[in-house]
Amino acid sequence: MGATRTVTRNNVVLVSDHGHSSAVAALSAQYAAMREGAPVRLAKKTSNLFRFRADQAGGLDVGRFDQVLSVDPVGRTAQVQGMTTYENLVAATLPHGLMPLVVPQLKTITIGGAAAGLGIESTSFRNGLPHESVRELEILTGDGEVVVSKPDDDLFRAFPNSYGTLGYALRLEIELEPVRQYVRLRHMPFGSFEECAAVIEEVCADGSADFVDGTVFSRGEMYLTLGHYADIAPYTSDYTGNQIYYRSIQKRRTDHLTIHDYLWRWDTDWFWCSRAFGAQNPVVRRMWPKRYLRSDVYRKLVAKHRQLRPRVDVEPVIQDVEIPVAGLAEFLDFFDREIGISPVWLCPVRLRDTTAWPLYPMDKDTLYVNVGFWSEVPVRPGEKMGDRNRLIEREVARLGGHKSLYSDSYYDEDEFWRHYNGSHYRSVKSRYDQTNRLPDLYAKCVRGR
Repeated sequence: MGATRTVTRNNVVLVSDHGHSSAVAALSAQYAAMREGAPVRLAKKTSNLFRFRADQAGGLDVGRFDQVLSVDPVGRTAQVQGMTTYENLVAATLPHGLMPLVVPQLKTITIGGAAAGLGIESTSFRNGLPHESVRELEILTGDGEVVVSKPDDDLFRAFPNSYGTLGYALRLEIELEPVRQYVRLRHMPFGSFEECAAVIEEVCADGSADFVDGTVFSRGEMYLTLGHYADIAPYTSDYTGNQIYYRSIQKRRTDHLTIHDYLWRWDTDWFWCSRAFGAQNPVVRRMWPKRYLRSDVYRKLVAKHRQLRPRVDVEPVIQDVEIPVAGLAEFLDFFDREIGISPVWLCPVRLRDTTAWPLYPMDKDTLYVNVGFWSEVPVRPGEKMGDRNRLIEREVARLGGHKSLYSDSYYDEDEFWRHYNGSHYRSVKSRYDQTNRLPDLYAKCVRGR
């Protein structure tokens, strides 16, 4: 492996001489040498998926695809390998006063994962989803070919929400946008779902905020957080140690963070999910090494716990769904009555690209609100495992929304393909994975293959 270095050439900062071409050649050879019929997966150190599988050993070695190759501060673009985490990408771009247009909230989400799956954050009301700022994709297809795909190509358009079933992103060219040193936060309280939804629609339309997201603590307590860039700050808060960001939302009306700490404000406590491990207990937190206050650490603990102590009396309800803002209050009312998990995250999103993304078909003229909830509920008498998730899936569909596929799904096959454009998917897959070496989307995301 080549040493990492920083060189400037024609205003482009070459961050790494990692040897991308040789890494591509080696991966292609490894793929070609795999036994026919052997399951194909990536050998990754981390994952943000919640479709746990027992057969994680082996896989394609993509360890050499974790570098930022270059940053162009003038053209505001970056060349990035597919397994690069957003943590490392942000570390490479912030020194130039730039960041990706959407920075998903967890540090170890990879740029290739966000392009093949979905990502979202508080700039999504103006910048859409992460794949919408990709200019070029280099993909290892199911047929074993390495192709360079651009926005006019069918593979490029079908790649988002394909979850590695059409191929793997090896390199991406992405757009960047300028940042300022600080973010000033304003936490606006609301006492009803209807009022909160109305203000979300209003602030996303007027364009006065740089960042917008929200937190629902209960039916009568919720907050919309508006972020504005600032060049100076009277103080900055630190939520990387003993202080907990989501608790500050209830206690403060204004706050100030550096842009770096704002981007990772949710990661320290995995939103609020660190409480399941006692990490929010003041005594435990003082003893918990700061370097382990991270979402990837908690996710590994969840995986280990599920492996050692599988439970049948609770149902995991770990989902992100997009609901049209007109139906948001109705969905939150349903969720409070039928599911009862709190807190819940809100993140508005409107597509930036007017061309369709066929495997996750959202209306380009509609403002959606991502509703994120990550917990478990008791299995009630007469219920089966998955019943509460199925109830959510039906309500999302009834309201004209969409559900991300990073976690468990319970659709039957016909319904799944109605939601995720099966005819288009099969057409693209037949061209780029003619022998079906990779699993299809339904088999991977619902059947867990």
